[in-house]
Amino acid sequence: MPRRGFIVTAAAGAIALAWAACRRPAAAAAGATMASTPNALVTIVPFTDAGVRQAPVTVPKVVKTDDEWKKQLDAGEYLVTRKAGTESPFTGSTWNLHDKGIYRCVCCGTPLYDSDTKFESGTGWPSFWQPIAPENIVNLSDSSAMMVRTAVSCKRCDAHLGHVFDDGPKPTGLRYCMNSAAMKFVKHA
Repeated sequence: MPRRGFIVTAAAGAIALAWAACRRPAAAAAGATMASTPNALVTIVPFTDAGVRQAPVTVPKVVKTDDEWKKQLDAGEYLVTRKAGTESPFTGSTWNLHDKGIYRCVCCGTPLYDSDTKFESGTGWPSFWQPIAPENIVNLSDSSAMMVRTAVSCKRCDAHLGHVFDDGPKPTGLRYCMNSAAMKFVKHA
């Protein structure tokens, strides 16, 4: 195959994979089997808007129909959180935000990340070296883009948040690469 043909074929394949990754069902990416159980309970760690950790609480799992999510979320939030999409780099509302506060799940308000663990990853997405409480997230294997990655979801509502990689800074060496559309930022009170 001539070089030009190879490049065109490879580019077309990459575009198709990216499109498929954005369109795959959220159930596969976010472990919807947990959300499909009515009356399920989960334990999370709440935080005040000032960033003060509270005692763990057991709360009902947030389960809504697709139509209910569509009414609650804007189109970008819905695509990312419920359909496991990915926003374009350098476009999200918080990728370059440097204020002090807490990043909460846009779907259910569960605290996810503290600004003190945010760092500049150069990727164009908000990146953190650890969650605010490991109890508030779920890591799931994701092989949707012809590679194996670890997807990160909200424990309470199964919202797809982003992915975690092992190329982050100390002390954890992790990079939680999140979508701005999956989180709402609450400035410290």
